[in-house]
Amino acid sequence: MQQLHANVSGRVQGVGFRFFVRDKAHELGITGWTRNTPEGTVEIVGEGEQEDLECFMDWIKQGPPLSRVDHVETTISEKISGYKEFLIRF
Repeated sequence: MQQLHANVSGRVQGVGFRFFVRDKAHELGITGWTRNTPEGTVEIVGEGEQEDLECFMDWIKQGPPLSRVDHVETTISEKISGYKEFLIRF
């Protein structure tokens, strides 16, 4: 198990990006959370197996149809918080 922390910039707010991320996390069995930041980015924390997190990152870089992902800053760590599900934080 690993933890992914990502900050996604571009046109990622107001286009369903967090809901897209939540749905992909559920499909892949990833737990954690996502939220909009005051800076206009989307922050994501996900925990899961390395292969699932890599697939998750591919989806994040693509984004939903109305979005435009300009940059994804990521870090991977072995620290696990033990989230039980994947939530959208407000």
